[in-house]
Amino acid sequence: MGVCCSKGTGITVENGTEDSNEHRDREAEVRDTNDGAIIRSRGSSKHVSMAIKQGKKGINQDAMTVWENFGGEEDMIFCGVFDGHGPMGHKISRHVCDSLPSRVHSRIKSSNISSQSRQEEGLFCELEEVLVTFFKRIDSELGLDSPYDSFCSGTTAVTVLKQGDCLVIANLGDSRAVLGTRGGKSSLKAVQLTVDLKPCVQREAERIVSCKGRVFAMEEEPDVYRVWMPDDDCPGLAMSRAFGDFCLKDYGLLCIPEVFCRKVSRDDEFVVLATDGIWDVLSNEEVVKIVGACKDRSIAAETLVQRAARSWRTKFPASKADDCAVVVLFLNHRPYPREGNVSRAVSTLSWRSGKSNNEGH
Repeated sequence: MGVCCSKGTGITVENGTEDSNEHRDREAEVRDTNDGAIIRSRGSSKHVSMAIKQGKKGINQDAMTVWENFGGEEDMIFCGVFDGHGPMGHKISRHVCDSLPSRVHSRIKSSNISSQSRQEEGLFCELEEVLVTFFKRIDSELGLDSPYDSFCSGTTAVTVLKQGDCLVIANLGDSRAVLGTRGGKSSLKAVQLTVDLKPCVQREAERIVSCKGRVFAMEEEPDVYRVWMPDDDCPGLAMSRAFGDFCLKDYGLLCIPEVFCRKVSRDDEFVVLATDGIWDVLSNEEVVKIVGACKDRSIAAETLVQRAARSWRTKFPASKADDCAVVVLFLNHRPYPREGNVSRAVSTLSWRSGKSNNEGH
């Protein structure tokens, strides 16, 4: 559930019923950059399992990517999923999916900071600053220089950047990251790493209202709060932060992600990044259980999207299933690094949130 424009906005919807899954089959699943990074658009590797499935609403607006050897570091990997909405949502999600990791990768690789210095306390602050900078810059460019009409279209983003035992998570919108961990016990449990940034979250609603935007649910959807312009019942956006959607940027919608860091423990097994087509029909616990039950890690994401598709048919038979995109990042265990590196640095940064210090940007 993203946006519902109840009044004309001068936006034309592209014709056609492109099957994005078939389109992606024509794409290269894996490609190398000229500076050593490996980019995966679907499939699996020893680090990840990826899958995407078009829903029943038209063109697939979801996108996903994985970059290995990110920033020129052998132990650094970037994962992201993006959920477009509005008439140009499929274009915008694909653009951000391509542009964001490329630019962050180039900045890290060209930085004067050495690999060793990135493993000290400056790691998180450095990556947080880079991520926020490029989220804001790409959003600004969507408004100024983009060939896509982003007035009433946009995309969410949830990304994870892993180096060693450090996870840096950036979240914009209502896609989600969930950790599968043993928690010291034999059975897996789910830990939600991100907050769904929706208008129903009090601090998000307060910011929007303070900027003269409106937050309310329609009578036919009493549980779905949306963001509306001050004097027009449009666009009805079901999230409080996103790339694009410039009709609402003056009324409290942010493009600034919440960024935080988490140290990987010995009990942590994987992180699931997924668009809301998964979370609308499967609980965090169900998702972790499904992934954990896959003996073949390479099919974990595909198993999850197929299970979600069945759940859409059984739970909401009268509704059109949403698109689903999933990246499962497996947290391969290794001996903890020596004192002075990222393990020590992250211990003081764990669960630091960017929500308060970013909102004023």
